[in-house]
Amino acid sequence: MPAVIDIASVHKRYGAFEALRGVSLQVEAGEFFGLLGPNGAGKTSLISIVAGLNRPSSGSVRVMGHDVVTDYRAARRALGVVPQELVFDPFFTVRETLRLTSGYYGLKHNDAWIDEILHHLDLTSKADANMRALSGGMKRRVLVAQALVHRPPVIVLDEPTAGVDVELRQTLWKFVRGLNRDGHTIVLTTHYLEEAQELCGRIAMLKAGRVVALERTADLLGRFGGGTVSLRLSGAPLPPALRPLLQGEPAADGRIALRLEDWQRLEPILAALREAGCRIEEMELAHTDLEDVFLKIMAAEPGFQPARPAAGGAGAACLQRTAAPENVNPPGGGTSR
Repeated sequence: MPAVIDIASVHKRYGAFEALRGVSLQVEAGEFFGLLGPNGAGKTSLISIVAGLNRPSSGSVRVMGHDVVTDYRAARRALGVVPQELVFDPFFTVRETLRLTSGYYGLKHNDAWIDEILHHLDLTSKADANMRALSGGMKRRVLVAQALVHRPPVIVLDEPTAGVDVELRQTLWKFVRGLNRDGHTIVLTTHYLEEAQELCGRIAMLKAGRVVALERTADLLGRFGGGTVSLRLSGAPLPPALRPLLQGEPAADGRIALRLEDWQRLEPILAALREAGCRIEEMELAHTDLEDVFLKIMAAEPGFQPARPAAGGAGAACLQRTAAPENVNPPGGGTSR
C-alpha cells in the first residue's frame, strides 16, 4: 500500500534562509506518527506545505497519492489539520462554524456527524454558544472538530494540547486514539514528549530543517538504552573517576544523578562508591525516556552517528549532518517553526 503522506526531497527557502533542507519521509496508512523538533526546526513549515498553505521551493508532497500542488483539491479533502493558533470567526456559534466548514467540502446534511463530534469532544452544551464566549480550551476543541468534520483519512495535529488543561488533554487523546483504531492516520507535533512517547509508534525528529532521526519509537529508545541512577550519599564525596557521569547540579537535598550508558555500568559504579567509602542513603533507577533521547540527538555535533538498527524499512534510522543556526527569522518576514 502506498504511503498516505509521501514527502520527497522538500526544500523551503525564504530569501537566503532555507527553512527545510531536503526533507524526505513517508507516513504509512494507520500510523500514529510523531514529528518532533525544537522551535525553528521547520515543523510548521513542513506541515504548512503538506496542508497546501505554502508551496515547497523544490521537492514534492503527496497526500493519499494526490500532489498537494497540482491536485490540491483531492489532497486537501483527504486531510484534516488542527493548527497551533486559535483561529475562529467571532460571528458564528459552534454548530454554525461546523456547518460552515462542512460546506467548504460540499457536505450537506452533516448534522448527525457534527453531533457525534460535539459529543466526543464534550462540546454539546456549547453547540449554540458564540465562539467569542468560549474559553481558550473550548476554542481548541472546536478547531479539532473543524478538522474532523469532513471525516478525513489523515489528521494532522499541530501542538493540539498547547496551553490546555489536563481534562481536555485526556478527552482529546481518548477520542484521537479511537480514530486511530478506526483506521485514521494521525500525525502529531508536540513539545510534550511524554505524549509522543506514549502515543506515537514512529517518530521523526527535525533539526535546522533536516531529518536527524526517523524510526520506531521503541527502536529509538532502545538505541540510547540505559538511563540514570539517582543517589544520596554520605560518608565521603563522589570519587573523581565518577564525576564525568554527573547529570546537572546536585539537588537541594544533596541527591545526585549519574548517567548510565547501559545497565552493565551500574555494578562498577557501586563498587567505586564502596571503595571510596561512600554510603548510599537512597538510590533510584530511571530508564531513558524520549526527552533524554531528544536532548542527546539535538545536542549532538554535526555528523553524529550513534549505533543504529539494520538499514532498510520504515524503521531505519536517518541521521544526517546539520549545518544551520536555529530560530532564525527568514528575510522578508515570517518565522520557521
